[in-house]
Amino acid sequence: MISRWSTLVLLTCLFHALHAQERPGVIVGRVLDATTEQPIIGANVVLVGTLRGDATDSEGRFRIESVPLGLARIRVSAVGYAPAEVTDIVVTTAKPAQVMIRLEESVIQSDVVEVTVTPFQKSPEAPLSIYAQSNEEIRRLPGGFEDVVRAISILPGVAQAEPGRNDLIVRGGAPSENLYVVENIELSNINHFGTQGASGGPLSFINLDFVRETAFSTGGFGVTHGDKLSSLLMISLRDARDDMGGKATLSATQFGLNLEGPLFGSGSVLFSARRSYLDLIFKAAGFGFVPEYWDFLLSTKHRLSTADNLSVIGIAALDNTRLFNDTPDKRFNNSRVLASDQQQYIGGITWQHLFPSGYSRLTASRTDITFAFRQDDSLLIPIFRNDSREIEMSLRGDLLYQIKEGTELTAGAQAKFIRFQSDIVLNPVRTSYQYPLALRAVFDTNATKASGYLQLSNVIGNLRLTLGGRVEYFSMIQNKMVFSPRAAASYHLSKRWNINLSVGDYAQAPSYIWLVANSINRRLDHLRAVQWIAGVDWLLREDTKVTLETYVKRYRNYPASQTRPYLILSNTGAGFGGAEDGFASFGFDPLVSVGTGRAYGIELFVQKKLSEIPCYGTVSISYGKALATATDGIERAGSFDQRWVVNVGGGYIFNERWELSGRFRFASGRPYTPFEQDGSQNPSNYNSARLRANHSLDVRVDRRWHFDRWTLVTYIDVQNIYNRKPVSVPRYNARTGQVEENAAIGILPSLGISAEF
Repeated sequence: MISRWSTLVLLTCLFHALHAQERPGVIVGRVLDATTEQPIIGANVVLVGTLRGDATDSEGRFRIESVPLGLARIRVSAVGYAPAEVTDIVVTTAKPAQVMIRLEESVIQSDVVEVTVTPFQKSPEAPLSIYAQSNEEIRRLPGGFEDVVRAISILPGVAQAEPGRNDLIVRGGAPSENLYVVENIELSNINHFGTQGASGGPLSFINLDFVRETAFSTGGFGVTHGDKLSSLLMISLRDARDDMGGKATLSATQFGLNLEGPLFGSGSVLFSARRSYLDLIFKAAGFGFVPEYWDFLLSTKHRLSTADNLSVIGIAALDNTRLFNDTPDKRFNNSRVLASDQQQYIGGITWQHLFPSGYSRLTASRTDITFAFRQDDSLLIPIFRNDSREIEMSLRGDLLYQIKEGTELTAGAQAKFIRFQSDIVLNPVRTSYQYPLALRAVFDTNATKASGYLQLSNVIGNLRLTLGGRVEYFSMIQNKMVFSPRAAASYHLSKRWNINLSVGDYAQAPSYIWLVANSINRRLDHLRAVQWIAGVDWLLREDTKVTLETYVKRYRNYPASQTRPYLILSNTGAGFGGAEDGFASFGFDPLVSVGTGRAYGIELFVQKKLSEIPCYGTVSISYGKALATATDGIERAGSFDQRWVVNVGGGYIFNERWELSGRFRFASGRPYTPFEQDGSQNPSNYNSARLRANHSLDVRVDRRWHFDRWTLVTYIDVQNIYNRKPVSVPRYNARTGQVEENAAIGILPSLGISAEF
């Protein structure tokens, strides 16, 4: 009887929970000047499709109540500023939806009186090749695992080198050419199990739940950031809510818990802890290679005064690989794997001071990365050990001063103090190209990097012109200093048309790991690339934008091997590496700065934002070539030369509960070197063959459940729904004497669930 009554009470409670009265939602936020970051007082914020709205107070804050649940849009206008629209605002019962809006001054002179309100914003510093993505746009991407880096793969000019990895191949550039900036802290890699000296890995350790938006530049970025040749990803974290709350998540790859709320009166805090569970599945399935990871993120913000703000961030990513060698098959399979244990700790503090005509920002940070690579043969005899530690302590200062309306001066400087340690043992091996390799290196050194920049942006009629220069210094190499000038222009043809141009010289210091194996490598120069970019953008309608761009990149001073004359390091860094690629990405060869390359292409990007038409979508079509020349003087297709990359994606919002989305991706095959019958590879055939094209379709269905004070979000995500396995570079199996097609997993369904309270 008691059991029956207990069951009845439980079912009754569940029924009432599922049918609880839904409270309307709330939208809160701030409106700031996009240049000076000063709050805009009296801005009018209106919920599209309603008469509800609010005006911003002395701190630029607003609050709109009684907002229907689901996805909302707001329009913002203020005297002297171009109006803007913000889409994809997720309104739930769990917490107020937060929005940060930056308005541009109306300084462009035009005979057109009509004002166009659009959600598309343009950066004065980089008027082209830059793409912004909101938290919701990243979260709902099919096949994206709610990963900030994977979401970039839908953008033009971005190729995917290996299925299941986050290596960024941007306009033919190497994976080592990309920079990540999180809350003004520069990072070389934000991925678990990252490749040393490059920027890839399987999955990002930045928690998307705390990301407000990202801005990704595929080229032509301004002088405020440097030491990279190809791309810049800037990640902005959101503010915490005003009351305590959290979120529990179980996704396709991990589970985790978030907590957030006020801290010490004027402060706020965000905290998350996540752990992978794939190791539990792999171990239960009898795999011999079992990866596991943890990551933690802590972010606090403190309002010291109306003009001063302090923010603190801490990140830890702990990666571990366990190898089970209890059978001959597992020992053989593990002998083909470069295993890696990594620990990464990041900490930083930023003080920002606002003054009437601009702001100053000072950031102190420390990054500490420990790598432990290992690879054994099938008899468990060590082949390779690499224990390295990279520590960077950075002090960065930035200043923006608005000289007059439409004219801004930006200046800054940065100093990095570096400690690099390594203990490397590579026992004698012979690569598949029949080149011998052996190394024993112990390295412990201190070094310094420094940089400074100056930039002026000015509006002359309908033309916005930006000119700047950047100086880079690196003490570990012979030619320590370089200068990089850059310029960009955007001409406003009409209310819907803009013509954009950019030219710049970019410099990048050699990776630390490249400098340790041979003293000759300390003679390397900065890697250099000159980029020319031209484009036009057309606002087809208020919610739809079309962009067409063309680019040319010229590389010089790229490190190339003296012992392997076909090898240039622009062709390395993607994948997990190891014996099967001759440990090429580590740069252990004696290197010289004689490598050259060129990349060129054209890109079309069409994006429709969410509007009164309840659908969204993107179409990205890229065609490009990437060519490289090593010490043998032969120009060959680069290893990441994917000529065609096409992405078509989008979704439909049925109501505040249901959403359907999909993504189709096509990429032509990239070059590789074929194997001979005995498993060797001929250097004269380097990159002479191509993989077949890869294409796939991912589909995702989201369902939201709104309760009185919490929200449940569930989804089903199916990758490769028609089960066409993507292929990567073939491997030679020494056991069978056969070349194996290296195909990834085909159809891959996954479920996700999160409860926000």
